[in-house]
Amino acid sequence: MRGGTLQINWHDQQPVLSLDFHPVSRRLATAGADHDVKIWEVASDGKLPTATFKTGLVPNTTAHSSAVNVLRFSPSGEYLASGADGGGITLWKLHPADDGEAWKIHKTLLFHHKDVLDLQWSHDSTFLVSASVDNTCIIWEASKGTVQQKLEGHLHYVQGVAWDPLGQYIASLSSDRTCKIYAKKPQGKSKNAERLNFVCQHTLVKVEYQNHDESKPPTKSHLFHDETLPSFFRRLAWSPDGSFLVLPAGLSKHSSEVINTAYVMSRRDLSRPSIQLPGASKAIVAVRFCPVLFKPRGSNSDGFFKLPYRVVFAVATLNSLYVYDTESVPPILVHAGLHYAAITDIAWSSDAKYLAVSSRDGYCTIIEFENEELGQPHILPGSKEVANGNLTPETKKPVCADSMKVDNSANKLKMEASPVAVGVRAPLLPTENIKRTGELAEGNVTCENKEPVTIDSMEVDADDTKGKEATIPVAAEVTPPPAVPAAKNSASSKPAKRRITPIAID
Repeated sequence: MRGGTLQINWHDQQPVLSLDFHPVSRRLATAGADHDVKIWEVASDGKLPTATFKTGLVPNTTAHSSAVNVLRFSPSGEYLASGADGGGITLWKLHPADDGEAWKIHKTLLFHHKDVLDLQWSHDSTFLVSASVDNTCIIWEASKGTVQQKLEGHLHYVQGVAWDPLGQYIASLSSDRTCKIYAKKPQGKSKNAERLNFVCQHTLVKVEYQNHDESKPPTKSHLFHDETLPSFFRRLAWSPDGSFLVLPAGLSKHSSEVINTAYVMSRRDLSRPSIQLPGASKAIVAVRFCPVLFKPRGSNSDGFFKLPYRVVFAVATLNSLYVYDTESVPPILVHAGLHYAAITDIAWSSDAKYLAVSSRDGYCTIIEFENEELGQPHILPGSKEVANGNLTPETKKPVCADSMKVDNSANKLKMEASPVAVGVRAPLLPTENIKRTGELAEGNVTCENKEPVTIDSMEVDADDTKGKEATIPVAAEVTPPPAVPAAKNSASSKPAKRRITPIAID
């Protein structure tokens, strides 16, 4: 592994707010507060990864006149969607050109009336969902540029959205301290039967802790940071097989201890978190999964998951990068002190060779992995092995792992009916060491289902109620960014954050 912060003038020294790799090539798209979208070619010079500028999309068009907060390639690689301040979304389409390729405006989507903060494509590249400061999410049909559905219900900015790769769920995360899970439902017999119909199935709000003094009632605390979190992004993500969902901006508060965390949600029970990742020093703002699955290494004795393969994912805090896999409790990689300002986004190349991070200090970090450094690729049915041990799927439909389990045999959970809100008992994590999240405190869990839910899609080892201490990983050496003065003020027109009191539904 090698890499570091590339000392390139990425976006005229303005904050780099988002980035994404093309799903087929090693093209890297970046978006900045300079109103531009740029395409780079990532390669290696034998010592460090390099990025070569290819083209800027916006200067020759009228696509964006304000900061571009997010961009995402479609899974097919045919489209690139970019969302900006003011509510505008531009769909770019790839066209052949004399010099190889050209991205031209396909559609301009205008329905949000405030800044767009996050985007996510459906797995078949047919639809796009956007999250906005106007407190809503909108589902678009990409080819026509039409609105399919508007998802409402959040009371503050929607800062992250994720589309289940199996097409059944959409999850949104807001600064109103809630996560909403929308499930796809049939329309029934109507003239709009062909339109998508997602209905809010769960709203995650609070966590309940057992009081050490048994004479006192349990205490409740919010699962997520409020709107004072110093980031406009809460980028959540589904695993490539759709087995689980990871939620950033988690906040575990018990007594006087406040721990930054991310929650892992099992597909089989999206009403409550199943796992709480070890606490980070700063708030977690983004999660991205490696698109390649890897063969097991046989070290799953202390892991949370039981899978026929290893899943690798990256978690970014405001100032650090953690890489986890499903066979180990502690992170397998930690990078700290990469940037002088907050991290804004993460991206993996399609062959898992590169991991890129963007920051408000105007720079990006690119980490290069050696062949099979992360492991040997796991070949799924319908996939073929290509150069350097990477995978190219032949089919668009992802494979869902039904063998992902959570062992909650030691937990006695009682279920109560509740139409929207969910509370969950959370494991306690010590601050002095990273430890396993063990047995959940006994008590009530509220969700929509009246019947107890048997979680059989993930596994948590809850046999040891004390937890086992994990080895703290050694932070890898990287090239630091160049010393620069304080970042210029963003050209963003984002509204100033204001203090509100979220309405918690118990």
